[in-house]
Amino acid sequence: MAMHHYLRISFIFLFVVISFFCIYFIIKKRRNRKAPKLISKEKYNSSMVHGMREISVTNDSFFNIWPYVNELKEAKILSKKIKESELVHKVYRNSTEDFEHILLATEKENHFVKVVVDRNKKKPMGYLLLEL
Repeated sequence: MAMHHYLRISFIFLFVVISFFCIYFIIKKRRNRKAPKLISKEKYNSSMVHGMREISVTNDSFFNIWPYVNELKEAKILSKKIKESELVHKVYRNSTEDFEHILLATEKENHFVKVVVDRNKKKPMGYLLLEL
């Protein structure tokens, strides 16, 4: 009977230790999640080398930013309250068509989030907060 008692206690102890390890690794993984990065002024200026021209927002030929917008919402840079149909304010593309700057509306008037996209690499370079 005593051996059965020690066996039960050892299994409970093992369960508790494994549970703590699982919780530790889950918390560690959530903290190491990549967040959208704020672009530096140098990279931002380098993306505007050949001048920018405006593209029609109704034309869906600009970069698909919706996965990146979801990351911005998760990081609480953009509000989840804004409707997606009202989110894209303006889209600009440089003359060599290497970069796009997509202006996203925020809840505050004249405050925008500008997403800079590298069209050659087909990925966002980062974002910039603008106050006009």
